[in-house]
Amino acid sequence: MISRDSIARTYKVIRAHVRRTPVIETDAADFGLGSFQAVFKLEMLQRAGSFKTRGAFANLLLRELPAAGVVAASGGNHGVAVAYAAQRLGVRARIFVPTVASPAKIAKIRDSGAELTICGERYADALEASERCAASSGALPIHAFDQAETLLGQGTLGLELEEQVSRLDTLLVAVGGGGLLGGLAAWYEERIRLIAVEPEAAPTLTRALAAGHPVEAEAGGIAADSLAPRKVGGLMFPLAQRYAQRVLLVSDEAIRAAQRQLWDTLRIVAEPGAAAPFAALLAGLYRPGQGERVGIVLSGANTAAVSFG
Repeated sequence: MISRDSIARTYKVIRAHVRRTPVIETDAADFGLGSFQAVFKLEMLQRAGSFKTRGAFANLLLRELPAAGVVAASGGNHGVAVAYAAQRLGVRARIFVPTVASPAKIAKIRDSGAELTICGERYADALEASERCAASSGALPIHAFDQAETLLGQGTLGLELEEQVSRLDTLLVAVGGGGLLGGLAAWYEERIRLIAVEPEAAPTLTRALAAGHPVEAEAGGIAADSLAPRKVGGLMFPLAQRYAQRVLLVSDEAIRAAQRQLWDTLRIVAEPGAAAPFAALLAGLYRPGQGERVGIVLSGANTAAVSFG
């Protein structure tokens, strides 16, 4: 069961292997956004470069691992995280990524010593290949978002953030397959306003909520290597239905603008998927009230060095 208690138990298991990432609290006037407080959770400083490391260690430490090791499909960050966790724990790992995966993420997977296969154009293609590999090899599949241990691990971000920040009114979080949103929804329940943000080019949760169940959607855009799985997970969906108050769609242009603003104002480099929640604020899609305390999860920074000039 994915609950506050099970998330707290998971944190005790993985906390020696993950970094307690810092927060930055700033006045939104620094960004020209008005009179509210912005609280950034800097999860791009997590080991292996993203929040996915939490779910990776949760899977490897809570599940029984076969001699054949583990196999994972990923747009990039989940693969990096599983490869990193497997290397640290001495487990064989096979990672499948699509051609859309960024060179920076591919390089990090290779550097970990994992067996890497690049196949297909999108995450769904890599997932199919990984499932065939798991069936033939006996390796344990580690799903990027539709696995209970994955959600439990991602939910520990909420536990940590609540310990670091005494009060949040609202939390904005990016959605791809929904593992992070599901974990945070299970942790916070109705105690804060939870806002999901996804790209216009990959409206997976938006389509699912309209249909009443996960359905396929477009899988493109600038954040396709992290926020375009084609369909949200079945495990996270009821949590999103119950606890996510809104879903906002951001354009690629808004994401690029958010990346530039984060660099210009805070000297933070965020990959496109990680910048999506801030893009919703910057584009005025969510307008906080005066004095509101808004959390923004900056979920990863596995990207090549770039210039925002």
